[in-house]
Amino acid sequence: MKAFAAVDLGASSGRVMVGRVGPSVLELTEAHRFGNEPVRAGGTLYWDILRLHRGVLEGLRQAGPVDSIGIDSWAVDYGFVDGSGALLGNPVHYRDGRTDGISVAVPDDRLYQITGLQKLPFNTIYQLVAARSTPQYAAAEQLLLIPDLLAYWLTGELGAEYTNASTTQLVDVRTRQWALPLIEELGLRPSLFPEIRQPGATIGAFGGTPVVAVGSHDTASAVVGVPAAGERFAYISCGTWSLVGLELTEPVLTPASKAANFTNEGGVDGTIRYLRNVMGLWPLQEAMREWGISDISALLRAAVGEPALKHLVDLDDPVFIPPGDMVGRLTGAARLPADTAPAVVTRCILDSLALAQRKAVEQAQELAGRAVDAVHIVGGGARNALLCQLTADACGLPVLAGPVEATALGNVLVQARAAGVIDGDLAALRAVLRQTQQIVRYEPGGDPAAWQAAAKRI
Repeated sequence: MKAFAAVDLGASSGRVMVGRVGPSVLELTEAHRFGNEPVRAGGTLYWDILRLHRGVLEGLRQAGPVDSIGIDSWAVDYGFVDGSGALLGNPVHYRDGRTDGISVAVPDDRLYQITGLQKLPFNTIYQLVAARSTPQYAAAEQLLLIPDLLAYWLTGELGAEYTNASTTQLVDVRTRQWALPLIEELGLRPSLFPEIRQPGATIGAFGGTPVVAVGSHDTASAVVGVPAAGERFAYISCGTWSLVGLELTEPVLTPASKAANFTNEGGVDGTIRYLRNVMGLWPLQEAMREWGISDISALLRAAVGEPALKHLVDLDDPVFIPPGDMVGRLTGAARLPADTAPAVVTRCILDSLALAQRKAVEQAQELAGRAVDAVHIVGGGARNALLCQLTADACGLPVLAGPVEATALGNVLVQARAAGVIDGDLAALRAVLRQTQQIVRYEPGGDPAAWQAAAKRI
């Protein structure tokens, strides 16, 4: 048995988990959890990166002796460091409005052929174009994505882990290296971008403990944590966002793929995460905050009793991205009174999310030319029995829910393989998950024609 610390940072909280791995054993315990609340100052929304760093240090202290440490987080956001290694201001939150209306001179078609990435207004490429004229950009020597920044503070070593770098829209999807001609064409400095490293590489050491690169984009680690047998599966990494897609060996760069806004992000072991971002549970999280409701169980029990597919919204509409007045935006889009009961709004969100996930699963199969036999839901959404059943009904496919802690488990498994505790490819890692983790199966039911008709209403 060896122990591995998985630092897993999400949009609303961070935690340090300890995974213990041995023959037919994969156990996960929480060492420390801490909040992650953005801060608005001077009209800009920032991440409180020093609070996160402090939480990581406290978590590693409480974790006790471990054999290595791995860090994953959300994608696209970054910090600048100067020539002395000092951080030049808090990283800006991807939900900040500084990229509103920002465009780049490179045509979208060519950008997709180079990077394979879905066009999203908060991608790093647009953040950097928005930041080009700032004093921080002028003084910067290196750009470090969030996991790389925290790894730098632990080890003193600069670098960019591949799976997270691939989300910037500045990495060549074929070479898996920085797209330097594109970077220069955008008027950005190539020297800002550190050397790319692969999952499993040792970054450095913290207090004598190795710090290992994992799939540092949390979705990359979550996909490692999908307990699939074989290749005919779709996955939904469901939390604040729902990342819906397939695991492929080659990118899909067709005009149809671009038109459908599918992305080709880097995965562990050279795989491609062919997926689309769906809004996920963010609208429900924001609505619950506005309602002052903390007990989701009671809310879901009430939502079960509401009529199915009566009220729907297009959750892919960018209007739902920013925080604030979420209930007002939802009720307005659904043409509901402002004082509509929370259970009705919740059922509207979950029915709409199931339809959005159905659409992404169907399109992914069609665009990639690969049929699937089941949908795996991992992450916090795997706890939401109503959403899992609605997704099975909408897709007409079995849904296999769990593990909830797929991201931390994927992080730990990559570390365990690097340490020699586990041998083999992704299939071998997933076999350990199937042997050790609880998975709940939801069979499709309901009226397929009703879901088909509902899909045409959005």
